[in-house]
Amino acid sequence: MSTGARLAIRELTFSQALNEAIRLEMRRDPAVIVMGEDIAGAAGRAHLGMVDAWGGALRATRGLITEFGPQRVLDTPISEMGFVGAAVGAAMTGLRPIVEVMFVDLVGCCYDQLMNQAAKMHYMTGGQVRMPLVVRMAYGTRGGKPQTYGGGAGAQHSQTLYSVLAHIPGLKVVVPSTAYNAKGLMISAIRDDGPVIVMEHKFLGAAAKGNVPEEPYTVPIGHSEIVRRGSDLTLCGIGRMSHVCLEAAQELEASGISAEVVDVLTLAPLDENTILESVRRTHRIVVVDEDTPTASMARDIAARVAEQAFDWLDAPVKTVNAPETPVPFAAVLEAQYVPTAERVLDAVHELIG
Repeated sequence: MSTGARLAIRELTFSQALNEAIRLEMRRDPAVIVMGEDIAGAAGRAHLGMVDAWGGALRATRGLITEFGPQRVLDTPISEMGFVGAAVGAAMTGLRPIVEVMFVDLVGCCYDQLMNQAAKMHYMTGGQVRMPLVVRMAYGTRGGKPQTYGGGAGAQHSQTLYSVLAHIPGLKVVVPSTAYNAKGLMISAIRDDGPVIVMEHKFLGAAAKGNVPEEPYTVPIGHSEIVRRGSDLTLCGIGRMSHVCLEAAQELEASGISAEVVDVLTLAPLDENTILESVRRTHRIVVVDEDTPTASMARDIAARVAEQAFDWLDAPVKTVNAPETPVPFAAVLEAQYVPTAERVLDAVHELIG
């Protein structure tokens, strides 16, 4: 990002920031195309003057077809296997596809294309084939107080499955948490020559507003960010859970406990150093993850801390996850399902007393 000129900065939502990142990169590079279900609006007919009303699960592609037309903004059939496979082939031939799999719950429909094709093509060809592919997926539960909404998206549209993707060598997995890093990580993902999964929490779309420069800029893939300094313990959050950690840290401050908050922006490759350095300063850690516990990123981070920073720990590593059940539909049950600041506080008090 240029530092010589004064930058115009506005407040954007998470979805608006993603939209701006994609739009800027499509203007910069004619090889960038967009594919997915309902991404164009009005079934791809907005360029003919019809209402451009949809724009994907987070509305992040709204308006793109009006500017770039149906040759670069492609509404696809409801076949993740087909259009993700097509995007893999397009990337192999020199295009830079951005493909939206509407919800991460649908990854099972295109897992072979991601696991056995996109992730391995560069390796299996000895580096001769590049795979500049971005796959966007919405994830997560609504959370919050049940009286504020009627119900969630149910067990098949609310899961947090980024650990399944982070497990695959060859895939990079990023999880933006704010409008600012959503734009920067999306631009980094589009410019990367390998496959990048961008996990977008569906309920940060309108909620995570923030100041965003008009210029293109990048947030590096493979880094975490310390978003609050503290001395008594580390709270480590992923995506929307970073906001939960910040909420818990504010409440802890009122009781005299200083919590440092690490926002884990990339799951693969994971920035171990930032997390370990924080633990060496604070000597305690709670990892907060919206996924279910078994084989989760929370448990993976906990294992890495226990293995590499054991001598600095003054207490066992704690994890806060969703329970080992499918996501419930009813609002009152979903509010109990998702990790909350109160549950983080309980974990902290178990560590500190």
